[in-house]
Amino acid sequence: MPVRGNVTAGACALLALGLLATGCAGGRDDAASAPPANPSAAATPHGYVEGAQEKAEQQSRLLLNDPRSGDTRVLDLITGETHEVSRTPGTSALTTDGRFGYLHGADGTRVLDTGAWTVDHGDHVHYYRAAIRDVGRLSDGSGASGVFGGSDGTGTRVRGDAAVTVVTHGDGRAEIHRRADLETGDLGAPRPLPGRHAGAVVPYAEHLLTLTDGAKGAPEAAVYDREGERVPAPDAVCEEPRGDAVTRRGVVLGCADGALLIRADDGTFTAEKIPYGTRVPERERATDFRHRTGSDTLTAPAGDRAVWVLDVTERTWTRVETGPAVAANTAGEGSPLLVLRTDGTLHGYDIATGERVSRTKPLLKDVPGTGPDATAPRPVIEVDRSRAYLNDPAGRRVYEIDHNDGLRVARTFDLDIEPALMVETGR
Repeated sequence: MPVRGNVTAGACALLALGLLATGCAGGRDDAASAPPANPSAAATPHGYVEGAQEKAEQQSRLLLNDPRSGDTRVLDLITGETHEVSRTPGTSALTTDGRFGYLHGADGTRVLDTGAWTVDHGDHVHYYRAAIRDVGRLSDGSGASGVFGGSDGTGTRVRGDAAVTVVTHGDGRAEIHRRADLETGDLGAPRPLPGRHAGAVVPYAEHLLTLTDGAKGAPEAAVYDREGERVPAPDAVCEEPRGDAVTRRGVVLGCADGALLIRADDGTFTAEKIPYGTRVPERERATDFRHRTGSDTLTAPAGDRAVWVLDVTERTWTRVETGPAVAANTAGEGSPLLVLRTDGTLHGYDIATGERVSRTKPLLKDVPGTGPDATAPRPVIEVDRSRAYLNDPAGRRVYEIDHNDGLRVARTFDLDIEPALMVETGR
């Protein structure tokens, strides 16, 4: 696959540094995951995962899909290679938990292992890569039509962590899958989670967080252990819940009056409201949260001409007036707010001041989801610490943007499909 790049001397220096770090790590780059020659004579190495290679850097990949043709690709951002996988036509939404991609459609949800993931132990991190493979298809047992995997609280939603994957159907029923089963290419036999749930059931802190109908009229916070047993939960409600995100500070749930933050401290769960501070019309509420994995700064559309930024650490909302916005995201920690405008230009904003600090020339000639093509999936912006990725379906390409260098286009990946849907894995 053609890759057009703008490589700087700094990138070469970083590459050299990465190779040096790999050498210091004991040369685990290619054969890191090979088992000992005599397992009985040597302990299993820390971080060993059968069938995977441990690497010295994050193994980022992009999962791409064209709903009309069904063409599906995995783009390896380390090698620049594109891998063709079996077609999935009619995909209505594409989501991920960092390793597995979930292609949601009217006949269920296809699960694809993209073969790239990160294990964060807090004080250190492991990066892995493995073969790409199909896992199977999750059926929509809810009887609901129009299966959708978005974060706005409708349709089938899939959320996962290192131990479990939870599927919440459109009728509020949920089921728990063992992550170990998915990792071996098998969906396994799921266990039902009791009750009906308003919004996605979210794995967090070795428990499952959710909202259930309560006596107060609005959905109430509920906590289950991984076996499905209910445990003490904070006394908190969330009216009209839509949207969720996991951060290092806790789980954020979108509510009519702002956000509900649920945290865990030594096994005890607490809840705290983060209100907007003013009345917000329904169409301008934050319901579709996007952020960098590991960041505590969330973004969400605030209608068509502004973007919400939620600083979970400071418990504050900031509304940035951007003009006509199509997609938004940020790496947080002082990085700019990235916004794709309807004219195909990418803009960077200082979150604290709301001032525009950078912009590109038009990158997309025809922006899906706007104008006469309003029903088409809109492009998205995926971010990590140093790069952002923007899909251009009509141009059959993905842009890699250096958001720390004035939105410089670092690489352009030319594709043989129209990448209308995109998620990043390996995080």
